Amino acid sequence: MPTLRIEHPVRDYDAWRRAFDGDPAGRKAGGVRRFEVLRAVDDPNYVLIDLEFDSTTEAEAFLGRLRTIWSRVQGTLIVDPRARIVEAAPAGS
Repeated sequence: MPTLRIEHPVRDYDAWRRAFDGDPAGRKAGGVRRFEVLRAVDDPNYVLIDLEFDSTTEAEAFLGRLRTIWSRVQGTLIVDPRARIVEAAPAGS
């Protein structure tokens, strides 16, 4: 199952979380099956988000949506987001 892994610093975690929970990208409609938000232990304003999809195509399309949103909030709510589509590696590989 492909996972879109996103990470970036946020200016204010509580403000960012309200925006994230508002779901401006439409996670369900965009094919997100499950998501998880993580915070760095040494920096609570650094977040990592994992979004799981049924296909790489869905993950790529959703990343396109996110990039549009990021362009509007870059520097105010988030800073330099990084994203990668990853898959779990089978044991022994």
